[in-house]
Amino acid sequence: MFLEKDTFKTVIASTPLVSIDLIVRNKAGEYLLGYRNNKPAQGFWFVPGGRILKDEPMHIAFTRLVKDELGINVEQQDATFNGVYEHFYDDYVFGDEVTTHYVVLGYELIVDIALSDLPQAQHSEYKWFSSAEFSNSPNVHKHSKWYLPKELQS
Repeated sequence: MFLEKDTFKTVIASTPLVSIDLIVRNKAGEYLLGYRNNKPAQGFWFVPGGRILKDEPMHIAFTRLVKDELGINVEQQDATFNGVYEHFYDDYVFGDEVTTHYVVLGYELIVDIALSDLPQAQHSEYKWFSSAEFSNSPNVHKHSKWYLPKELQS
């Protein structure tokens, strides 16, 4: 299902990618963010998520991404649809030669997860952020801040 590097670069240079971002809150109302290992958005705190694969139904992609990104089993119908967003980046996963354009489906989940149980493939560390920390931190990527309610966005 995953493409070779040169083929993927051509796709990224030619068309938007469709992805799902997971807006994860715990029962205390804090937001889960991970410190990004990879481009785009490398070096920023960002919500978990990932792209939908070719021929992968959205509900299957959702379940796969929640498992891959959070290590838990959650079905799409157990999340709240937050909206459709567009993310534009000046780089892509393998470098700076092309830009990346995502069409993102945002879904909110309320779960309590131990940070030590989270996978490290995409994020080197995780942290629960209060609404104020999320909104005000310059190290939280602007695209993640868009998921906050409008009155909390900085």
